[in-house]
Amino acid sequence: MKTCKGFVGGVAALSLMFGLTGIAPALAAGPTSVDLGTAGNFAILAKSGISTTGATSVVGDMGVSPAAATFVTGFALTLPAAGAFATSAQVTGKVYAPGYADPTPANITTAVSNMETAYTSAAGRINPTATELGAGNIGGMTLAPGLYKWGTGVTIPTDVTLSGSANDVWIFQIAQNLTMSAGTKVILSGGAQASNIFWVVAGQTTVGTTATINGIILDQTAIVLNTGAVLNGRALAQTAVTLDASTVTAPTTATTPATPATPATPAVPATSPMTTTTPAVPATSATPATPTTTSTSTTTTSGSYIPWYTAPSESTTTTTTPTPAANMPATATFGLQVRAIATNLATGSKGSTVTSLQQFLISQNKGPAARALAKVSATGYFGALTHAALAEYQAKVGIKPALGNFGSITRAYVSAHY
Repeated sequence: MKTCKGFVGGVAALSLMFGLTGIAPALAAGPTSVDLGTAGNFAILAKSGISTTGATSVVGDMGVSPAAATFVTGFALTLPAAGAFATSAQVTGKVYAPGYADPTPANITTAVSNMETAYTSAAGRINPTATELGAGNIGGMTLAPGLYKWGTGVTIPTDVTLSGSANDVWIFQIAQNLTMSAGTKVILSGGAQASNIFWVVAGQTTVGTTATINGIILDQTAIVLNTGAVLNGRALAQTAVTLDASTVTAPTTATTPATPATPATPAVPATSPMTTTTPAVPATSATPATPTTTSTSTTTTSGSYIPWYTAPSESTTTTTTPTPAANMPATATFGLQVRAIATNLATGSKGSTVTSLQQFLISQNKGPAARALAKVSATGYFGALTHAALAEYQAKVGIKPALGNFGSITRAYVSAHY
């Protein structure tokens, strides 16, 4: 079997012959995604160290624990006095280590624990789509979504393509090393997303010079990106991450199922008081989500009047539901919407799920950040204001860590209380 395309094609042919039309869709969807917990907030996370030589570029946060910040080398870190995080000219994000100010020590410990749990979960998945595919050589293949398992190492000597839709998932269980040759690429086609691809490696992951890999690397040992290598995803290692003039960019979209987010837009019924719209709104409590006092005609634009906020990027979007906190309906409605959000959200996220989260935070009115967000209103863009309001909410209700990102911990809290 040279390519997995032939494997999937054979299944499709059998489906046509025997009328087993349900087989192909089951294979195409792939396994369920892997919950990274707060480890999903990091572009690079390691236990024993992160080192670089050359002009490395990291877009996203970095963290190390239990190793100290001294084991983050080559980044020329700058740490303010009593700072909770450091910065680097090579990192578009923050750098966390256990010796920094609270709440960083507890948060980074939790993130590492979540990383280990995610690895165990992904490595323990059963019923693989294929085992020992290509005897460990997947170069030149086109792989459909699925769970792939090897009892050996895996090599990528030539380009490999992952073909599927934006919601499909790939999990690669590799018992030994993962090695990409110089200049090779993991190519995504058909809308496949790096955030839905998981390389679960027991040995070392080595990405060759100028090679490009897409996906989340969950490695039980080390991750090495050689000169000019590119990772579009996350490097989560249970020992060290080593870089050499490499580029690591965290995915801008979170893990899989975007479809359950559709019910999270009961803000639309604000224009339809007719009870005949109930099929579109699963809970009749969505009706109070529309204050009949239509203050929605006012659109708030600039956030420049907020003295502590200097980058009002969220205010550039014309708001369609600019309901301030004082006019928000019962918070239970927005709580139900937030419970339905199946994806993780962070700075840069967009869409109706962000709108629902913003409406919820405004309705909670936990402090100045929420009130500042209310002045801009629900724009559907997760920017600095949303990040601050979410972190404020998490701190007020006792969610730890209060990092200002929406993930499994916050989702579980809202589900338990709304």
